Amino acid sequence: MKNFFFLWCVYLFSTTMFSQAGHIMQGVGSVNMSMGGAATAQPLDISGALHWNPATISTFDDTILKLDVGLFFSSPELSSTVPEFDGEGQPTGNFYSGTTKDDRGVSPMPALAMVWGKPESKHTFGASVFGISGFGVTFPESMSNPINMPQSMGGFGRVESDYMLLQIGLAWAYELTDELSFGIQPTLDYAALELMPNPTANPTQAGYPSTDKASALGFGGQVGLFYNSHSGIKAGVSYKTTQYFGDFELDNTYLDGTTGTNSFNMDYPAILSFGLGYSLGTIDLALDYRIVDYENTDGFSAVGWTQTASVQGFGWKNINIVSAGLQYKGINKFPIRVGYTYSSNPIDSDVAFFNIPATAIIKNAFQVGFSYEFSDKFTMDALYHYGSSGGSTSGPLLNPQFAQAYPPYGAIPGSKVSYDMTTSMIGIGASIKL
Repeated sequence: MKNFFFLWCVYLFSTTMFSQAGHIMQGVGSVNMSMGGAATAQPLDISGALHWNPATISTFDDTILKLDVGLFFSSPELSSTVPEFDGEGQPTGNFYSGTTKDDRGVSPMPALAMVWGKPESKHTFGASVFGISGFGVTFPESMSNPINMPQSMGGFGRVESDYMLLQIGLAWAYELTDELSFGIQPTLDYAALELMPNPTANPTQAGYPSTDKASALGFGGQVGLFYNSHSGIKAGVSYKTTQYFGDFELDNTYLDGTTGTNSFNMDYPAILSFGLGYSLGTIDLALDYRIVDYENTDGFSAVGWTQTASVQGFGWKNINIVSAGLQYKGINKFPIRVGYTYSSNPIDSDVAFFNIPATAIIKNAFQVGFSYEFSDKFTMDALYHYGSSGGSTSGPLLNPQFAQAYPPYGAIPGSKVSYDMTTSMIGIGASIKL
């Protein structure tokens, strides 16, 4: 029975790098990240333009190639408190608490983009390969934290995970007028997932299994409009459709050596973005507002236990994201940028246990960056990001066997699971005009 106490904590480990705004990385590439991810109406580089509003690539008339690599560091901490029971299964009145720190290390986040067009043409084209989501954590087995105790003692033991989502896009923008552009971008996605242990599988007497790495393909698209007054004021709107994935087919191995399989579907949510931009002299300003539709996304909309004590989904609410950035170009060949990102939390306390994976959400993120223009054709960029969850997400541990006595999910009296983190990222990028 104690195994159920910690079930969904495992899923925490499957979403650690979903650590910017829910399941959404706040930006792509060093320039866009340093502007807080704001680019729907202020295309300062091709990566941010392709990711947030394909219509904005109409501002680029050259053939441009851009490569970015980010090194992502996180410092998650997982804490738990459980009541102690006597030999007859009755609470003793004592509690057992502990904290485990992640020792995973660094996760890379790549981004490759290209646009091409001509000044006399109304058409601009683009292609991109972006790592838009990913995670990986390692919480070692520990006798000092109930969750990381061996499964035979009611915990989950060592917890490891790897997840990545790679998105490929092909974009086309058309200048309807001198001020207004339209853009469209179909996307193809590849995701891979590995869990140790796997809470989406049915438990046996041996506990919950570990998985081999599984993959899934997805598809979707994006459309956008971009208005440039050519007197400083800019505006944009874009809509990313849901990225529809096939199921992860997970091959499971239990601690007693038995095997099994299960399927789990996790799509990528639709995003509606509105943006304003303003450019005057040496200053560029950008402000974006986004709505992320988790409530209609497979893997996130469902919540609770199945009849076999596996987990249905996250049970997330929709979130709001605000991104803002400023670029100063007063120093010759050396533009400087600062950015800020705010994200609301999709998790209610009553389902916090199901979402310990998602408590890695970063509420406040701060960025600084700069570029150096070596020539008219070659520029290098640098970024530093720091984010904080703004406190822990916490709630009671849940047990399906207690659901009748403590509906709807079986909250264990006196128990608590909490998770918080900080993140940092160093990024570099290079842009070449061919």
